[in-house]
Amino acid sequence: MNDIILHLVLIFFLLLFALLSIESKDLTKAILSFSIFSIFLAIIFYILGAPYVAVFQLAIYAGAVTVLFLAAMHTIKRRRIE
Repeated sequence: MNDIILHLVLIFFLLLFALLSIESKDLTKAILSFSIFSIFLAIIFYILGAPYVAVFQLAIYAGAVTVLFLAAMHTIKRRRIE
């Protein structure tokens, strides 16, 4: 019973942050929501018994892709100022 409640809570937060990352007007908040979404997805992968997928989810999506998005946003802002 507790596992079902835990899964439902994780799925709720996963969907919440997915919607926030899509619907947010501020790019920084959208990127942060995407990162949190990736962390919740990695937790779900780990609970489902796929620890390697969870590690790659954290390393690639929550880490590398988030940094790439932030670097791209920083570059775009710098070009607008010049």
